[in-house]
Amino acid sequence: MENTLTPEMITQIYSSTSLGVSVMLAAAGLGSALGWGLICMKYIEGIARQPEMLPALRIQMFITAGLMESFPFIVLAFAMYFVFANPFIGAAKAALV
Repeated sequence: MENTLTPEMITQIYSSTSLGVSVMLAAAGLGSALGWGLICMKYIEGIARQPEMLPALRIQMFITAGLMESFPFIVLAFAMYFVFANPFIGAAKAALV
C-alpha cells in the first residue's frame, strides 16, 4: 500500500464531511427554532403576570434573542470552513506520511 490519498479516500472524506455539516446545520436550525419558541413563551408569560413590565421585558427579550440568533451564524461559518477549506484532507495526508 502506498502512502498517498487515493481518489476513493478523498471522496469518502468529502462525503463524510458533507454529512457532518448537514447534521451540524440541522441541529443549529432546530436549536434556533426551539430557542425562539422558549424566548417568546417566557416573554408572553412575563407580560401575563406583570403587564406593567412590558417595556423592560421587551428589551430583555430582544437582547436575548439577538444573542441566541448569533449561534446559527457561527455554526454556518464553521460549516462553510469545513466544506470549502476541508481540514480533514490535510490531516489525512499528514497521517499517511
